[in-house]
Amino acid sequence: MAETATREIFLGEGSGTGSGGQNLHVNIGPQHPAMHGIIRILAELDGETVVKTDVEIGYLHRAFEKECEAGGYNNAIPFTDRLNYVSPLINNFGYAAAVEKLLGIEVTERCKYIRVLMSEISRICDHLTCIGASAMELGAITVFLYMIKAREFLWELVEDVTGARLTISYGRVGGVRADLPDGFAEKARKAFQETREVLDEVDRLLTGNRIFMDRMIGVGALSAEQSIAYGITGPLLRAAGVAYDVRKAQPYWVYDRVEFEVPTRPTGDNYARYLVRMAEMEQSMRIAEQALADMPGGAINVDFEGRPIDPASYVDRGKQGKTEGLLLLPVTLSPNLEGQNRRALERVLTHDKRVALPPKETTYGSIEGLMNHFMLIMEGYGIRPPAGEVYVPVEGANGELGFYVVSDGSDRPYRVHCRPPCLPPLAALPRLLEGGMVADVVPTFGSVNMIGGELDR
Repeated sequence: MAETATREIFLGEGSGTGSGGQNLHVNIGPQHPAMHGIIRILAELDGETVVKTDVEIGYLHRAFEKECEAGGYNNAIPFTDRLNYVSPLINNFGYAAAVEKLLGIEVTERCKYIRVLMSEISRICDHLTCIGASAMELGAITVFLYMIKAREFLWELVEDVTGARLTISYGRVGGVRADLPDGFAEKARKAFQETREVLDEVDRLLTGNRIFMDRMIGVGALSAEQSIAYGITGPLLRAAGVAYDVRKAQPYWVYDRVEFEVPTRPTGDNYARYLVRMAEMEQSMRIAEQALADMPGGAINVDFEGRPIDPASYVDRGKQGKTEGLLLLPVTLSPNLEGQNRRALERVLTHDKRVALPPKETTYGSIEGLMNHFMLIMEGYGIRPPAGEVYVPVEGANGELGFYVVSDGSDRPYRVHCRPPCLPPLAALPRLLEGGMVADVVPTFGSVNMIGGELDR
């Protein structure tokens, strides 16, 4: 039915606006490489001019929201990785923050700083990818290679913290999976220095480049009023002159404790979006460096003499009922248990048995810890927020990323809805493209930075 309607719109008689000829109707995508294999633009062309477009999505629908509703609350964390897979940490933390609001719990101070730090690293990675890929599609392959080199510096940081580069599953309801590794601050500062050097090179290559400017200035423009009407947020809205940023408008975690600016440009075209993203990367590094400098420690429980105990003795004492003071002793762990020990988890997980899994030495060393772990994992128990609903927005790399979660009091969400920041710009894409040249379709589409995973949930 929809296909028939589309055919009537685009192939109806009298569609030509030239000197007696009929306009050409062209499919740009989904097979076109710039369309990622998941977007189809039905374009009506009068010569090289785009007269009309119809944007079709839906080629990558993966039922994210229904999958989240099929399992426990923490089961949705790996699914959030696959939303905006270029900056998955922001997705992890945004979803976790929504469930935490349902539960009425507060994460630790150190966890807040870690979330801010890793979110900003993710944001830089996203912008590097967007600018690099968009420049490559205009022929600036050198810029793409430089940007990917810079992204590698940051992905190594992400891998050090999370154990993975892309699908990281690092967030947890009530905290994060593990603490920062030793020496991370020094390595991060070095990576930021190297990234700034790359951005300086790209700035000298692109910003004043006559060819780049001619292809970008005045192309794909959208006014502030039009952007607001479409519900557009993020770099596209700020490139149109509106200084809206969730981190400033509704500060969360520790964004109200760090200093940063919200870059804007007045013109709302492709060039303005490029400049905004370049400026935002510097601001993100500025935020991350403040988070590293102000990062608080956390409580590490030891006995009054700081004596460690080996796991076998720990278990034996637990079996004999000699548990007095046992949970205050640091345990010398075997390699298979390292990384999830009590001393690290106490810094980054909320102290709430309804939410946070106990560390492994507690699980294996005491019946209380084993029962706590069992109840959180067993189907039908787990995390059980009270009945209610919440909406929590965070500032994703492409704009406001929101999670709406409804609880019916059971161990799995009744409803999960994601507000994806790249859906409104796709709705506005025809307005960006129509009246321009067919050669401008690809750079304009690239400036939107569409991510299929969050678009087709």
